[in-house]
Amino acid sequence: MQRFWWVNHSPTADREVAGGYLWSPRAERGGGRSPFYDNMRRAGPGDLILSYVRKRVRHLGRVADFAFAAPSPDPKEPRPGWQLPVTWAALEPPISPQTIIAELGPLLPKRYAPINPMTGLGRQKAYLCELSAAAAAVVLDRARWEAARLDGPGEAFPRAAAWVDDRLEAAVAADPGLDATQKQALVTARRGQGIFRENVRALEPACRVTGVANPWLLIASHIKPWRDCDSAAERLDGANGLMLTPDVDLLFDRGFLSFADDGTALVSPRLDAVDLGRMGLGDLTSRARRPFRSRQAAYLAWHRRWVFLT
Repeated sequence: MQRFWWVNHSPTADREVAGGYLWSPRAERGGGRSPFYDNMRRAGPGDLILSYVRKRVRHLGRVADFAFAAPSPDPKEPRPGWQLPVTWAALEPPISPQTIIAELGPLLPKRYAPINPMTGLGRQKAYLCELSAAAAAVVLDRARWEAARLDGPGEAFPRAAAWVDDRLEAAVAADPGLDATQKQALVTARRGQGIFRENVRALEPACRVTGVANPWLLIASHIKPWRDCDSAAERLDGANGLMLTPDVDLLFDRGFLSFADDGTALVSPRLDAVDLGRMGLGDLTSRARRPFRSRQAAYLAWHRRWVFLT
């Protein structure tokens, strides 16, 4: 079911619209949860987003893929967060909520409204808020936009994740604290090669789902993604990886599949069971299981919390 959202992002809007995404921290600075940041994980492909910037709704966005864990695009603020791929189109003319608040106000959510229902002005800390279809229509009926621009190219997640990884790889290459050998090991680890692959194969010689053991048919996949690792050691740690066949790697990397500590496969409710069956994986949760080591379990807990789509 398509959802509708409103984002208040004046300080970062130009960068995010140009880059085709939204980014938010995972939590408040004190560590507390924010329903507005949690909404980044609730948004899904095909949802529509109204972009509120400088007292106007200036763009309409279509969510291109699910949000994924990613550090802040601002190197001055290296906080962990969520990045949501979005295709944007300008609204002409930009809409002032203040001019339509009499009609829009009563349709706003009673809790977590993005703007003041009386004045039409944006609310601080109300980052991403869900709207009803009726509320979104009040705004969209007053503007024009190029629908074709919202289609955008496919493969949103691979492109967005590669953009983040490229930026971090450049930082690794420029790190004066690493020698050439260390830099090479970290760069190849990003692609599941080199020392990282050897370390993973020492612990996981075969795909846990399919049982395939031929190394030519397996991908060394990070459990805690390369882009989210806190240190070089995590990026090279064999316990932070699984050897997976390409189809299983895709599901795991994208958050449609995870594992419990006892080895039970966990399937995301956002994955169509029919599609899973067509892949020959319809019996995932009933397959034989093998418990993970404690070091692996720590990374899997991270994957279930920050990657797995619930």
